[in-house]
Amino acid sequence: MDQQERLDYLVRQFRDESAQYRDLEIPADTEGKKRVLRSLMNIRMPKMMAPSVVAVQNEYLQERNREKGIISVDGIPVIAESGSRHAFADRLCVWQGDITGIAADAIVNAANSQMLGCFVPMHTCIDNCIHTFAGIQLRAECGRRMDRLRAKYGSGYEQPTAVPMLTDGYNLPAKHVIHIVGPIVQYRLTPELEEDLAACYRNTLELCAQNGFRSVAFCCISTGVFRFPGKRAAQIAVKTVTEWMEAHREQNIRVIFNVFKDEDREYYEEELL
Repeated sequence: MDQQERLDYLVRQFRDESAQYRDLEIPADTEGKKRVLRSLMNIRMPKMMAPSVVAVQNEYLQERNREKGIISVDGIPVIAESGSRHAFADRLCVWQGDITGIAADAIVNAANSQMLGCFVPMHTCIDNCIHTFAGIQLRAECGRRMDRLRAKYGSGYEQPTAVPMLTDGYNLPAKHVIHIVGPIVQYRLTPELEEDLAACYRNTLELCAQNGFRSVAFCCISTGVFRFPGKRAAQIAVKTVTEWMEAHREQNIRVIFNVFKDEDREYYEEELL
């Protein structure tokens, strides 16, 4: 199959397995088909499909990632190249772009407490993007992990804030995904919420060290719908990562602060350059 044939096949397969959308009319144009496929993947509950369908999905998503562009870790400049005198300028990066394209040992997903990804069709949050381009295996793995945790801790179990969960990256260029629930700012920012955000970075780095990872790309945890102020979040992220590196000088992990918005890039550059 070529890429267009894969797309046509997958749209039909995902539509036909859905009781709610089985009669959905498939658009004639390629972009419309891509939107329908992504939407059907987004709303799908955590379960597997026939291996033959998954194989085509894998081929399709891996080609999509190549089309978007895969970014090697070595291709992202460290801040030392911009003249930074930060103590770890040879290991820190600020990079603006799509985190799903980074071929790091791990990328960090800003997850919710259900740990199953975003079910809103075509939503632009990082949780939705990562699950979309990893493929349905990622939600299925998260579902199995949460089932085991609910069996252990009770049916109402939700993943606590700042407790990371490591999964495979599946069709992403990254080898792994670290899912972590950041703090939610409901009324005002408090010292407790700031400490929770710092714990997200510390605990993620500890997990990276335990697994021998040499590179990790952090998203801007909690700064989206969780409403953590972006500037303060960047300050906490840089301070926490710096302190962790100082305390673990034997760990040679390259840390990429991945940002999407211009303002977030400026916040990190203020702290590091």
